[in-house]
Amino acid sequence: MSKKQPFSPVDLQKDLKDFLEQKYGNQVVVQQGEPAGMREGPRVEEPAEETIDFDLKPEELEAYLDEYVVEQGEAKEVLATKICTHYNRMKLDREDPEFSRKNVGQIKNNILLIGPTGVGKTYLIKLIAQRIGVPFVKGDATKFSETGYVGGDVEDLIRELVREADGSIAKAQYGIVYIDEIDKIASASNLAGPDVSRTGVQRNLLKLMEETEVDLKAPHDLTSQMESMMQFQRSGKVERQKINTRNILFIVSGAFSDLEDIVRKRLNLGKVGFQSGRDISHEQERDRTTLLQEVKTEDLIEYGFESEFVGRLPVMAILTPLSVENLYAILKSPTSSVIVGKKRDFKAYGIDLTFDDAALGLLAEQAALEQTGARSLVSVCERALLKFEKSLPSTDIAAFRVTPNVIESPEHALQQLLVSRGTGAFVEQFRGTYGIALAFDNEALGELADKAANEHRTVDEVCQALFDDYGHGLKLLGHASFEITAEAVRQPKAFLNGLVKAFYQADRAQK
Repeated sequence: MSKKQPFSPVDLQKDLKDFLEQKYGNQVVVQQGEPAGMREGPRVEEPAEETIDFDLKPEELEAYLDEYVVEQGEAKEVLATKICTHYNRMKLDREDPEFSRKNVGQIKNNILLIGPTGVGKTYLIKLIAQRIGVPFVKGDATKFSETGYVGGDVEDLIRELVREADGSIAKAQYGIVYIDEIDKIASASNLAGPDVSRTGVQRNLLKLMEETEVDLKAPHDLTSQMESMMQFQRSGKVERQKINTRNILFIVSGAFSDLEDIVRKRLNLGKVGFQSGRDISHEQERDRTTLLQEVKTEDLIEYGFESEFVGRLPVMAILTPLSVENLYAILKSPTSSVIVGKKRDFKAYGIDLTFDDAALGLLAEQAALEQTGARSLVSVCERALLKFEKSLPSTDIAAFRVTPNVIESPEHALQQLLVSRGTGAFVEQFRGTYGIALAFDNEALGELADKAANEHRTVDEVCQALFDDYGHGLKLLGHASFEITAEAVRQPKAFLNGLVKAFYQADRAQK
């Protein structure tokens, strides 16, 4: 008979958790408090010397952004200025800690970005974090709930920031948290969203954006709680690691659909009658942007945000929609991730890819029709080049130029290219054997492509079968060069017989 071990508070918590999960499912979370006998251990202090050595000036950071981002002059100016100020002020606080302690009421430069999808909001923040060398995390506001039981806990963003900093709390305290689709947690009744308290999410974010301490072991993270229990069993105390959010910079963004209507109403302007979706013209988007330039705190509160939440976002920037010219400029830029990435895709197969300017212009026009900003550049490029990316690696093609014809009719252009390459081997062999330069007109190339596809043979094999007798015949007729037409492809023997017959008839007529 085994002896029953005396239970501990930890065992009791575990049994309770197991019971509740069996009865209600794993959505139930048992908060792991400190049971009797548990003592909070000392916090782990990071070495003070692990800091970000920041010395950038606003104009330097703005110039860096100009190298990568087209348009968005206002947003680049605001971000470069306020982010540089934020980090330089942190540097000053380290150098003069006494002043920092006295400056209790300082307001952090948290930033609100408003603009349509695909205009570069996320890209701007990633560039800045990369240039400065600070950890960066991005979250989607729609994924969070007030409790954390559904979706995620807003404090998870801070824990993720520590992970991005390779576990360094000191470095994470210099990080940037970027939250997209922030407009989706507005509490206005006319906005669709998950069935959670959006106001509650705003209030939880409010604490983070100001100053609070976040426990790195989440109460809903079973793994971390088990580690705490094991630590308690070993040492009799719990070591809690916390991170202070005082200096973490928060940047939030959203498209804020219909916010312009609130501004128009406040300004007593008549409704212009904007269309929605793909029917919105570029000019109408520009008009919308003009209205958004007039956004005030009261508009955001009417939109569905708590006044305290808006108050923690003292800096705001409006991003403009991208025109066809802007999209073309993005493609033309030597730092364009779209074109550079596509070139690397083909280079992986040993193929050098180049683009005609006219082809880039067509890509920009097609992307503008999709109404998703720069994001659509990737999709239109993939649509035009996917079949080439599939087929060309199986050929000996080492260089490929993207022309307007490739963008307008990719399948036809690929067919022409493959047929042209397929006839090349036959033409070279024909020249070597008979000393005659053969050529194929475009219609003949099309006929060859269809024939090869229908007969499941290569173009070279089709040429061998169709024109095997042409060498002797053309040599007899005295041709040094000859162009194959579509008629010759359709009826090769009849066509050659016709040439020979016409030649002898002409010869007899001359005699």
